[in-house]
Amino acid sequence: MRHGKKFNHLGRTASHRKAMLSNMAASLITHKRINTTLAKAKELKKYVEPLVTRSKTDSTHNRRMVFSYLQDKDAVTELFREVSVKVADRPGGYTRIIKTGTRLGDNAEMAMIELVDFNEIYTNAKKEAKKSTRRGRAKAAAPAAAPVAEAVVEAPEVAENNETNDAE
Repeated sequence: MRHGKKFNHLGRTASHRKAMLSNMAASLITHKRINTTLAKAKELKKYVEPLVTRSKTDSTHNRRMVFSYLQDKDAVTELFREVSVKVADRPGGYTRIIKTGTRLGDNAEMAMIELVDFNEIYTNAKKEAKKSTRRGRAKAAAPAAAPVAEAVVEAPEVAENNETNDAE
């Protein structure tokens, strides 16, 4: 019976599982994203998120606690210097798991796990989408937007004239 067994053992002994998760967590913090199997990614998420939460308050005790999990000085330094600054206002959910299909050899489900705040493409797209939403009356906003577009068109022409004057 499996009563009360809440985590995936990943087919490894306890020491191997601990070492593997420690290495994967250090790699995730260093490289900001890694590719692995879906099962390992889910376990890694549970392993890393409390460490990132600890890194928000930089104290000797927290550094030592995180080092006991990671066993990598460079990863601990990066976690407390760079990662903690970016996630300071985030209440949780520091990682994202994206499924990437299956592995060719054994058809295992693969996934990419990444630190959410370090994906500039995805976070910028979200911010732009929020800015472009509009509420209310579109008719009143349309005349105000037209002169701005004309001004933008005139600006490059002025720059081109300056370039030709410089060439002469």
